[in-house]
Amino acid sequence: MNGIIDAHHHIWRQQDLPWLMGPMQPRIFGPYEPIRRDYPIGEFLEDIAETGVSKSVYVQANWAVDQFEAETAWVQKTADETGWPHAIVGYANFLAPDVRPQLDKLANYQLLRGVRMQLHWHENEMYRFAPKPDLARDPVLQANVARLADYDLAFDLQVFAPQMAGASALAAACPDVTFVLQHAGMLEDLSDEGRAEWRAEMERLAAQPNVYSKLSAFGTFVHRNDPDHVADMITQTVEIFGAERCLFGSNFPIEKLWTSYTDLIDAHKRAASKLSETEQQAIFHDTAARVYKIPASQS
Repeated sequence: MNGIIDAHHHIWRQQDLPWLMGPMQPRIFGPYEPIRRDYPIGEFLEDIAETGVSKSVYVQANWAVDQFEAETAWVQKTADETGWPHAIVGYANFLAPDVRPQLDKLANYQLLRGVRMQLHWHENEMYRFAPKPDLARDPVLQANVARLADYDLAFDLQVFAPQMAGASALAAACPDVTFVLQHAGMLEDLSDEGRAEWRAEMERLAAQPNVYSKLSAFGTFVHRNDPDHVADMITQTVEIFGAERCLFGSNFPIEKLWTSYTDLIDAHKRAASKLSETEQQAIFHDTAARVYKIPASQS
């Protein structure tokens, strides 16, 4: 395999993340005391040592919203100094009347490849992030997301299964934008009914050819690295999207709450071992390199 690209990790400084400061607040991934601290690029590099990871994509980590440019600037500076990461997904507010002034600022940073504004909403308040469940159908948001095509930027899409009809409508309204579904749709209801709904809605979303799926964060709702669960999620997602539209992401350091990077990637590699070499190459390298435009000389 020609190196592994981690298409979803975070580095952070505690002082820049409101959710790490002050009293502990309920989070979607449970108690997080061990990561209420700096997670610098040096520690990430220690975590991935001997795993085969050769490149990585940073995804925004919810700095204060008025610091959206500062976050991208800090990550770009980190990359300039250390060579890591190799692509950046920043943040912008797509509910602004016109997102382009924000995108103009972000476009000044060489490694910017995409933008994420989290749209996930859930009846369980602990799982809720967006202010309403149908944000993907908002006409202002749809018009702003469509503008990403002019900047050649992807949109990292984060929704639960019941929101995927709206997400599909968003992707259809923005056919020239590449969408990267976070965490394979965040399956949180592990009942038979919940799994069936997730599968049906993933198939609906996959019908939009400009949507890709990230294979990441499978420990979020079980709070462990469960190889059987990882295998089931990867098998089904690849069946739905095809390997050429799937890409690996670690979601580190969140997953570090319950596993090591070595054990995490071993579970993913074992889950994909029954696929062809070409399919494995797509999942662990080629799709991410293509979607996030990491040049061959860097990948």
